[in-house]
Amino acid sequence: MSAALAAVLLPLAAAPAVSAPTAARAYVDKRVNACAGPRPGCNPGAVAHYWYKRGSSARGVGWVYASREGVRSGTARWLVKKPGGTWKAGSGWKRAGRVGGGTFAETSWGRDGHTGPVYPRGTRICVQFKGLSTKACVTLK
Repeated sequence: MSAALAAVLLPLAAAPAVSAPTAARAYVDKRVNACAGPRPGCNPGAVAHYWYKRGSSARGVGWVYASREGVRSGTARWLVKKPGGTWKAGSGWKRAGRVGGGTFAETSWGRDGHTGPVYPRGTRICVQFKGLSTKACVTLK
């Protein structure tokens, strides 16, 4: 082994092993879900993935998922209300469709990871389908 290669490899071999990046441990990832309407089934249903840094009151929303039982298609959007604020559209209307041979329609917004809009703790997120007065709502804790 050359002296130059040994000078690079020896410090790496002596470095302590780290199980997970420090930045990843600084975040807490949560999912909240809700079903609304008459039982059985979720008509509609909502799931939100959110994340935050330990000790922070800010909550980032990675993705929102909407589903509706007993239909093959529909149009949905999500709404957001900060504590003490008014309802605002979190997204525009988006087509929901049946997946596989299922008996429900679904759609989603966003993606995994620590991306997306940031809201204060206590923010409410609701999923709304066109033509359905019932909304499914979750709270970012």
